Amino acid sequence: MRTTTKRLVPLFAATAMVGMLGASGVAMADDHGGGEGATTLEAHLTELNDSGASGTAWITLEGNEVTVKLDSSGMLADAPHAQHIHIGGANECPDPSMEGTGVDGAIRTTDAADSYGAVKVSLTNDGDTSPDSALAVDRFPVGDASYERTLEVDDETAESLRNGDGSVVLHGVDHNGNGTYDGDQESDLDPSLPSEATDPAACGALEVAQMEAWPEGGAETGDGSTAGIEQSGAMLAGAGLLTAAGAGAFALRRRTARK
Repeated sequence: MRTTTKRLVPLFAATAMVGMLGASGVAMADDHGGGEGATTLEAHLTELNDSGASGTAWITLEGNEVTVKLDSSGMLADAPHAQHIHIGGANECPDPSMEGTGVDGAIRTTDAADSYGAVKVSLTNDGDTSPDSALAVDRFPVGDASYERTLEVDDETAESLRNGDGSVVLHGVDHNGNGTYDGDQESDLDPSLPSEATDPAACGALEVAQMEAWPEGGAETGDGSTAGIEQSGAMLAGAGLLTAAGAGAFALRRRTARK
């Protein structure tokens, strides 16, 4: 029995095509956000504290440069919302059903510290992005927002993100539904603020993308207004207490082994 050249040609052609498509996919993922060596991550944010909030975050890392795009919905309108990349703890978001120390069992920021760790990047509209700005209320987006910013992170944060560790957390919950941050309970981060202003509203664990995940089109940052919060001082005291986490693989597969 003979295997002729004619019979082999279609097989070779098909194999070559598969290889070309695979190489094209890898190149496309690498080219976005800075070229070869870039890491792309994604997080789907789901509500905490029955906030009704949700969102999606995309992050591209090359070296120590990070580009973040974040779209949120269901946030308290006309109110600033602190937002961060948290790293540490168990590197995961808390169970939404967990019993917190807030009013009626609401989850306060420090209640979930073991889950998502500490603030490593403050996703402000402008200026400083370090943990020192974790409560810089005048520089965070207001209400539902489409946010995009490129910034620098330290070596430790860059390495964690490269490994798929980290979570994105949004803060600010209107527990009593009266349209503003108020209530008798003080924030566990800054006693000059009501707990509603800093309680977590949504969280999503970052996952390393296995394919091109960056959304098309541009985005505008929030306006940074302080409307909707009676306390006008920057939420700076207690910044180091905020926290977060996550790891895995985009849409689909989580890492089975940690470095």
